[in-house]
Amino acid sequence: MAAKKGSGASGGKKMTKAQRRKRKQKKIAILAIEAVVVVVLIVALYFVSKLDIIHREDISDEDIVTNDDIEEGLLVEAGDVTINDNIGGHMEGYRNIALFGVDARNNNLGKGVRSDTIIIASINENTKEVRLVSIYRDTYLNLGNDSYSKCNEAYAAGGAKQAINMINMNTDLNITDYVTVGWAAVADTVDALGGIQIDVDAEELKHLNNYQVETSQSLGRSFTRLEQTGMVTLDGVQAVSYCRIRYTAGDDYKRTERQREVIQALADKAKTATPDKLDQIANKVFPQTATSLTLTEILDLLKDIASYNIVETSGFPAAEYRSTGVIKAGGRNHGDCVIPVDLETNVVILHQFLFGDVEDYKPSQAVQGYSDRIRSDTGTAKPDTGEE
Repeated sequence: MAAKKGSGASGGKKMTKAQRRKRKQKKIAILAIEAVVVVVLIVALYFVSKLDIIHREDISDEDIVTNDDIEEGLLVEAGDVTINDNIGGHMEGYRNIALFGVDARNNNLGKGVRSDTIIIASINENTKEVRLVSIYRDTYLNLGNDSYSKCNEAYAAGGAKQAINMINMNTDLNITDYVTVGWAAVADTVDALGGIQIDVDAEELKHLNNYQVETSQSLGRSFTRLEQTGMVTLDGVQAVSYCRIRYTAGDDYKRTERQREVIQALADKAKTATPDKLDQIANKVFPQTATSLTLTEILDLLKDIASYNIVETSGFPAAEYRSTGVIKAGGRNHGDCVIPVDLETNVVILHQFLFGDVEDYKPSQAVQGYSDRIRSDTGTAKPDTGEE
């Protein structure tokens, strides 16, 4: 049976050293891949002709299946994109895009690699405000084909299409587009720009250097210890390591602040870079990028790039409604997972965070069914939210 609510990172019971070590070894912490997306768009403005080296995969309307169809008993084939188009009008005026960061060796951005980073980017098309939600890669969810395990397996099994399918089915969203980067592209982008200026304090310095050991091993490159605090220039490995720091005052909240710092620094540096530098970034980063967006859509996003403002970031499942535990279900040991306690409640919180007032929203019958299955597999109980 899985650990009950309150265990793991979200409750009063701390993870053991062994659990922390295992998680550190297996998981690249949430990276600021949205920074790379911003830089890719800026560079694209100058080098439209180079967009042909970006991997493109069309997702057609014929691929889309709604949660309503699933409830009527229709089969969902691997690779289809599933959305729920009958959950009310509160998503009107928003554009939702999936951002994936993968451990891409040999520039393999399709199926066969797991997604270390899964981010929902929701753009308010009227205010240009952007909200980002990171789905924890070890979250136990429906993988988009009615099998259940850690959600990052969806990308490995069916590439971006199945990963989008997984997100939409479990969250009642309507995503049809994505951007995938090899997460080494974060370091490559920083290095191509000649580093970024970040204010590092003494506590951050210690953790940054500790993270550099694993980050450099994961990226297959050497690292340079940072020796001073204050406003310093970080190289690629150092910047990625800075994004990963979580063991300081403020914990995950402070980590998201650091990620926003890196995003802002990258965007500002890219806007003032010379054509030669931008060309270098294009050659380095574009082969590590895949998207379903067309050239027209990319240029449409570009025209408003200066207006976008990342106002909030969050994680899914929510801290107060998640736990951790080893899950054994369906004849398989799924290992240490993040458990949404429960899925329905978490989906409501997600919609409130992304879209504000959603009083009329109720999770679809499909999500309610997935939630029941997750409770059954994990031995967790439906939380008392105080609502009828």
